Formats: sequence, structure tokens, C-alpha cells
Amino acid sequence: MGTKIKGAGTDKIEITGVKHLSEVSYNIMPDRIEAGTYLIAGAITGGEIKITNANHEHIEPILTKLEEANCKIQVNKNEIEIIAPKRVKAVDIKTMPYPGFPTDMQSVFGALLATAKGTSIITENIFESRYKYVQELVRMGAKIKVEGRSAIIKGTRKFQGANVVATDLRGGAALVIAGLAAKGITEVENVDYILRGYENMEQKLKKLGAKIYLEN
Repeated sequence: MGTKIKGAGTDKIEITGVKHLSEVSYNIMPDRIEAGTYLIAGAITGGEIKITNANHEHIEPILTKLEEANCKIQVNKNEIEIIAPKRVKAVDIKTMPYPGFPTDMQSVFGALLATAKGTSIITENIFESRYKYVQELVRMGAKIKVEGRSAIIKGTRKFQGANVVATDLRGGAALVIAGLAAKGITEVENVDYILRGYENMEQKLKKLGAKIYLEN
């Protein structure tokens, strides 16, 4: 656009103002957290889904953990396909700055691991107090114990539908994902948290076969 700017990738960016900026066409990069969330939706339901307009290089740690959990991942240009087993196996996760495992996927992956075969441990190394969603998952039948920065998750075969409350964006998404695999009806309150981070989430999940409705 004509800006004089330097220092990208360092801790100091210098910008020199200019009189005019030129028009530019730019394609916004795919949302890696959205892609990861829908992959986990496929994994928690034992499904098979394909995501288009996704960059697998941005979510390699997520794909690696899904494969470790016994999911089959196929990558083709800008497409990612997941073929999930009936029940994933337990894995351990440690959140790290990019390009490590993203903290924004911690809660959503936690919902998946709550249904896994075996015991998993999640260690949150980025943010404190990021386990607010745990108590809501426990209401649905999850067996999770939080100890400091770690959550010890003993997998259970099924969730039970319940009325739960989203307290943040990613924790709310985790509750929706859990609801997909739950027996009965799950009602998630405070969905405004979720909708600001996922465009047309309920419509996309409906296309995959989910019975999900958004109440105004």
C-alpha cells in the first residue's frame, strides 16, 4: 500500500508516515482455530469430514495430536480430511506459543479428551484461569480434575446432555462440541461469546448432520 515500515519479526517496528496509501487486494488467511474446532467436532462424533480453505501448516500440532489419538488425517493442498475412530485414545497436551500447540485449542481438545480411552493430561503454559469450562463439562459427565496449570482427564464413553453456561469464546465452543457427542439435549447459554469467534457455526454443523438450533 506504500507504507514505509520495517522491523517485522522483531520487538521493534518502525513506521514512517506517507501522504497517500494505494489500494490493495488481500486474501485473509484461514482461521486455524476454526479449522481445528471442526476437526475435533469430527473426532468427538467418530465422523469423517473434509475442511476446505484450511492451511495445514498453521495447525500441525493439532493434526499431530489428532493422529496420536488414532484419527486418520489426509492433507491435499488447501483441504484437510479427518477420519475418526469410534473412540479416540488419550493423549497429553502442553500449550505453547506459535508454532506450538495453541492455547485457544486447549478447551476444545479438552472436550474431546474427556471422551477418550484412558487418562490425558493438559498443561496450560500460556494463560492462567483457562479451565473455567471444566466445571460445565463435569456437569455433562466429564471426569476432570484441575491441579494448578494442569487438568487430569479420565475419559468417559458418553456425555449426558445438560444446561451449561459459556464463560468465554473457546470454552463455549468446547461445550458445543461436547453437546454433539452427548446423549439428550444440551443447552448452552451465553452463546454471544461463541458467535463472535465462529461465523455461522450452527449452519456449518447442521450441514455435517448435527441437530443444532440457535435461539434468538
